[in-house]
Amino acid sequence: MDTLSSHKTVGADAARRRFLSLAAAGAVGAALPVHAKNPGKLKTSARIVIAGAGAAGLTAASRLSASLDGARITLIDARMPHYYQPGFTLVGAGIKPSNYVVSSTSDYVPSSVDWVQETVAEIDPEANKVVTDRGKSIPYDYLIVATGLSLHYEEIAGMEPGLIGKNGIASIYNGPDAARSSWQTLSEFIDRGGRGVFTRPGTEMKCAGAPLKYTFLAEDHAMRRGQRGKDGRGGNIEIEYFSNNKGLFSVPIVAEKVRMLFRERNIPVTYERVLIAIDPGRRIATFNTPQGSEEQPYDFIHVIPPMRAPAAVRNSPLPWQTGNWAAEGWMEVDRSTLRHVRYPNVFGVGDIAGVPKGKTAASVKWQVPVAVNHLVADIGGTRSDDRYEGYTSCPLITALGRAMLIEFDYENNLVESFPGFIAPLEELWVSWVMKTMALKPTYISMLRGRA
Repeated sequence: MDTLSSHKTVGADAARRRFLSLAAAGAVGAALPVHAKNPGKLKTSARIVIAGAGAAGLTAASRLSASLDGARITLIDARMPHYYQPGFTLVGAGIKPSNYVVSSTSDYVPSSVDWVQETVAEIDPEANKVVTDRGKSIPYDYLIVATGLSLHYEEIAGMEPGLIGKNGIASIYNGPDAARSSWQTLSEFIDRGGRGVFTRPGTEMKCAGAPLKYTFLAEDHAMRRGQRGKDGRGGNIEIEYFSNNKGLFSVPIVAEKVRMLFRERNIPVTYERVLIAIDPGRRIATFNTPQGSEEQPYDFIHVIPPMRAPAAVRNSPLPWQTGNWAAEGWMEVDRSTLRHVRYPNVFGVGDIAGVPKGKTAASVKWQVPVAVNHLVADIGGTRSDDRYEGYTSCPLITALGRAMLIEFDYENNLVESFPGFIAPLEELWVSWVMKTMALKPTYISMLRGRA
């Protein structure tokens, strides 16, 4: 290599390292709250119950603990392990080991919070109490519902979680073991060849970009192993995507970008197809279509189950009574404050909230501070003007080493955290690094109330 080329390479590498360090610093800076002055904790004897110890529940517990002095904060959840769910796609694509997404709930529960290691079985907002599966009745003055959502594989005839990793069936959503088995199944399929079918459920779902990411990653793995041509043509593998509706993403400009990328990589899309049955022995998937049921053969299939509010919420007075979110049991909360529309001392955050956007960990980072600030203001006899504008983030991986950092709000406006550095619709290495390296530390800071 001549001296000039060497200098150019060194300069480019240095610029890239500097840019990454600036981006990482920006990510941390954007994640941390900014306060001109810490007013100190508010003294209170209020009883606050948090139903659920996932990302939203733990974040709420940490923020309330830091804001209140003397409050009796009770966190209810029987789950001992904590899962970093944004990492399931990475495990399912062979990018991270399964232990990457596993930690302990106890690592994030503040010492001042009473953790009841039981499951929420009943929520009675009329009597202001929560009942656990062991019959313990816990009264509250304020309630934060952060139960997450439940997976319903049984709504797909012939499907159950024990099939994941067998007969060409993958499903990354059912936990770390399922994600690991899904990668093994995907890898075997890529080596063997055949037809890969990728699905999306007909319900609301967490991280709606994950089905797209997994499709892109499967195609890229196949291309790198020589099973597909560089443009997706030729080779031994077909990759096909079945969308539940007439689009690929809720934000139109992003949907069009994904459509173009799928076309470039020869990934056909069939619209208005919802998986309703699977025959593992015959490897036949049945979809509901506007014209009736339709069978599709597969050698590999990525199954994403219908997702609904947990039974404790669905069977309570808390869900929407009419509208888009009534059938699946999502909580009837004001989309700006996350306060329940009919029960003002109840808030819903995270996946359980019946709002137009927001079933991502990034949304939790913005939702929980708003809900907590309104709750604390109530206790102090004041008023909070904080609003959640629907911020959602989807680091949309399009290939190994490339991603688009898609951020948007209720109105489908693209929101840029790094204007001038990261263009949201460009496939960038730095967006890949943020997804695979930088976001988990930010997530952990969020759980501890620092983001």
